[in-house]
Amino acid sequence: MVRILLAVFLMALVSYLPRVLPLAFLRQKVDSPFFQSFLYYVPYAVLGAMTFPAILYATGDIGSALVGFGVALLLAFYEKGLITVALFAAFAVYLFQYFLG
Repeated sequence: MVRILLAVFLMALVSYLPRVLPLAFLRQKVDSPFFQSFLYYVPYAVLGAMTFPAILYATGDIGSALVGFGVALLLAFYEKGLITVALFAAFAVYLFQYFLG
């Protein structure tokens, strides 16, 4: 029981510290354009790093996954909506697996 409580405490500490430390040390507004842009893009970079491997292995075939990823990337580049991108990417994967899989 003590080990479980210790593990929960350590996990809470590890997840809480990265959120509190910037608040503790950055009292004034950040003026550096580099640091501002870094902080702006970190969530997108983390989300991309977590999502990309799942994209490659979601279909069971890397070829169809790359086709779906390419379609999604192309439609996102042309600023289509999230539902449109997701539906067309899924449809492209379906067609690829139906005809070539």
